[in-house]
Amino acid sequence: MLYLLVGLAGILGASARYGLGLLIGNVVVGAFPWTTLTINLIGCFVLGYATHFLFKTTLLHQYAMTALGTGFVGSFTTFSTFSVESVELLRAGVYSYAFAYISLSLFGGLLLSYVGYLLGTRRLRRFQKEEVS
Repeated sequence: MLYLLVGLAGILGASARYGLGLLIGNVVVGAFPWTTLTINLIGCFVLGYATHFLFKTTLLHQYAMTALGTGFVGSFTTFSTFSVESVELLRAGVYSYAFAYISLSLFGGLLLSYVGYLLGTRRLRRFQKEEVS
C-alpha cells in the first residue's frame, strides 16, 4: 500500500512540476533556468514546512507523510535538472548566470527550507495549544 501511495504522489508531483514548468516557461524568457529554480525553491519550502508541522502531528498517517515527502516533493523537485542546467551554463561560458543559478539554488533552498521550518514550528505550537484547549 505504501508503494502505491508513494507512486501516486509521485505522479501528482511530476504532473505539478510539468504544469508549473509550462506556466513559468510561458511567462519567463531567456537563458536563465527560472523554471527549475522556482520549482526547487517551492519544494524546499514545502518540505521544510511539512517536516516541522504536518509530520509532527497526527493529522496524517505515516504512509501519507512518506507519500508527501518522498513521492510528491521528491518528484516535484529535481536535483538532476539543476545539475545539468548548471553544467550547460558553464559550458556555454555564461559564468555569471551559472554562479547566480547555483548560489540562488543553494542559499535560496536553505533559506526557504528554514522559513518553512520556522512557519511549520510556529503552526505546530498553535496546533498543540488548540488541542489542549
